[in-house]
Amino acid sequence: MECGANVNKFGPELSNIPARRPERQSISGNFITLEPLTAEHADDLYDVLGGHEQQRASLWDYMFAGPFTVRQSLQRYIAQCAESKDPQFFAIVDKISGKVTGYISLLRFDPVNRVIEVGHVMFSKLLQRTRGATECVYLLAQLAFDDLGYRRCEWKCNNLNEPSKRAAQRLGFTFEGIFRQHMIIKGRNRDTAWFSIIDSEWPVVKQAFQTWLDPMNFDEQGQQRQALADVRNSLLRA
Repeated sequence: MECGANVNKFGPELSNIPARRPERQSISGNFITLEPLTAEHADDLYDVLGGHEQQRASLWDYMFAGPFTVRQSLQRYIAQCAESKDPQFFAIVDKISGKVTGYISLLRFDPVNRVIEVGHVMFSKLLQRTRGATECVYLLAQLAFDDLGYRRCEWKCNNLNEPSKRAAQRLGFTFEGIFRQHMIIKGRNRDTAWFSIIDSEWPVVKQAFQTWLDPMNFDEQGQQRQALADVRNSLLRA
């Protein structure tokens, strides 16, 4: 009884083997390739993320930087991101067109506690609501859990950013709460919404990703037969 009581009091013992930091590498999926971001990606990114058009400027509303209405400004920003080791940025390249359609990163590496975050998610209009957008997150989560040995993958966003919160929950992240007055971004308060996937949840989340991304889940017009959340819920009920 005393031994059991101690387990309940202090929590289960865990391996002290740390996770590994991600290396700069390309990751290939069926729809997109994640390439280590370089300054050479900036011109292609400006074509889909820059300019004066409101639909492009709105992409930057909740980002730490931007919007960029001058090509050279985005070039400087991308060059800085490309040099960063944490966050580690990836350009998102469409496998059919070869176009760069956005970028994404892994960040806040904590190998000792085996925690990592997916963030700086910038999907152009060409990438939003596509299978490639979902595959981006699947590939990074798979890298984190299966290859690098993390036990927790986080997603954080401005609590006012409803599309990002919906995306997190659609992708299988669990809402954990709000850090009030967490940051000041572009001179404005940011309350941060926190989401996560943990390693015990990953097998079902992973299988749901794979089932949803399967070509059999889409009709001749490319419309999904089953929503990702529905696939995941059916797996949890099985």
